[in-house]
Amino acid sequence: MAINTPTPAAAAQRASTLSSAALSCRLCGGQSLATVVDLGLSPLANHLVANLHAPETLYPLHVRVCHDCFLVQLPNVVSAATLFDRNYPYFSSFSSSWLHHAEAYVEAMVQRYQLGPHSKVVELASNDGYLLQYFAKHQVPVLGIEPAANVARAAEAKGIPTRVCFFGTAVGQQLAEEGVRPQLMIANNVLAHVPDVNDFVGGIAACLHHQGTLTVEFPHWCSLVANHQFDTIYHEHYSYFSLTTACTLFKRHGLQVVDVERLPTHGGSLRLHVQHLAAGNPVSAAVTQLLAEEAQLGITDLATYQQFGQQVAHTKRAVWQFLLDWHAQGNTLAGYGAPAKCATLLNYCGVGADWIPYTVDKNPAKQQHFLPGVRIPVTHLDTLVTTPPDGVVIFPWNLTAEIMAELRTVLPATTRYITWVPQPTLQV
Repeated sequence: MAINTPTPAAAAQRASTLSSAALSCRLCGGQSLATVVDLGLSPLANHLVANLHAPETLYPLHVRVCHDCFLVQLPNVVSAATLFDRNYPYFSSFSSSWLHHAEAYVEAMVQRYQLGPHSKVVELASNDGYLLQYFAKHQVPVLGIEPAANVARAAEAKGIPTRVCFFGTAVGQQLAEEGVRPQLMIANNVLAHVPDVNDFVGGIAACLHHQGTLTVEFPHWCSLVANHQFDTIYHEHYSYFSLTTACTLFKRHGLQVVDVERLPTHGGSLRLHVQHLAAGNPVSAAVTQLLAEEAQLGITDLATYQQFGQQVAHTKRAVWQFLLDWHAQGNTLAGYGAPAKCATLLNYCGVGADWIPYTVDKNPAKQQHFLPGVRIPVTHLDTLVTTPPDGVVIFPWNLTAEIMAELRTVLPATTRYITWVPQPTLQV
């Protein structure tokens, strides 16, 4: 496998640049950051490889936390334009459970905020229209903002008006000038993907209706730590939020978190309801309670973050022990899914095609490709059916129940299902 390897001088220069970048917090500008976990060099998680012998660039995956605001973050070593290009392979509509989550969210928001034909809903990072399509069924006018052109075309095909651009303060001001002042803005699972969070939230503050609401969903950093979910760390995720750091971010832009819901999605997420501070709306007891819980968990104690690296190393050793034991018993193994999280998991653990000969995925855009770095082939589901392995490692562990229910209809009853995070576990 060919890897683009810099010369020693270039590597030293890059290391110096990364060190400087890492010392500036993207939220508060603080100059002191501490290591949380260093996952080494890793490829871009969603950049699957079409040619087995094509060269590939690896980037540092070194997570740090700010001493001042406690935002957990990666340095900005890869531009958003590179990460979310015209061939971005993630389409939300391929997961039935995620569609159910989106539909339930829409029903709840329509009722809670009394949305109808008189309203306006804008979603940031609207993907293929998987969510806005349900608002459209309620006759609620919608607009999607999506930077990946190929994904935006899929939304347009569903009848969802979509602008292809990266959202920020300039776009938010432009929308406001056009009279687009949404009663509801949605930023679900996008805040972590934004390199300049202040520019992003500044755009929201610029165009959100003065009595409007922003809802934000993101994986909760405290859940990530508690469940050793280090595989959700990859270059597309520039930042990892607690409620504490999210409140700090929104307050900088005249916004406040007025309510919070805890969700099971992505291994444990939060849904924030955010409004203009000037609106004077009360803050729910749920916000106060969770902030107190985070303080008790040590969200402002650097020792809490440093323990995470030890947990990650333990999971790596457990994966290797599982593989050695599994193959020593003469068992065969395959993978299910090619999500971004498996790129981090496999590359950090050093697990390639000699251990897992292939993985399958429903998304045609991923099939006939190879996982980045480790170069495990991605094939059609039929491969599992024609040559069923003794065990299947489910990489999108957040969808384990959905996937097992599907596979049990086509695979032998003796097939075993395994997840590796937080540690190798046989699912029943």
